[in-house]
Amino acid sequence: MPLQKKSFASPDEVRPMADKGRVEILRVGDGVVGKATFEPGWRWSQHVKPVAGTDSCQAAHLGYVISGHQKVVMDDGSELEFGPGDVVAIPPGHDGWVLGDEPCVLLDFAGMEHYAK
Repeated sequence: MPLQKKSFASPDEVRPMADKGRVEILRVGDGVVGKATFEPGWRWSQHVKPVAGTDSCQAAHLGYVISGHQKVVMDDGSELEFGPGDVVAIPPGHDGWVLGDEPCVLLDFAGMEHYAK
């Protein structure tokens, strides 16, 4: 793997999530890093489910929250709320939505290769 640097100022790919956000993708080294911006009113089951074609999100996420707040509910009913400065691990089988009126922006180091695609 070569020495490499990339910036979200020029992402390799941008995936819109209906009218409620976007995922910017960087392919760097052997990995994929996604910067997700979830706008107020965004909910996975409304804005990504039609693209994913699954009942719940089947991606595993490992992320750092830059701003905003979100709630995730697992298929088994367990719940987690998170916000700025939190590092989150979210296994497959969940729904999530933005809390409040501020966009939730996070960097995801694990689950974005095929997310919202």
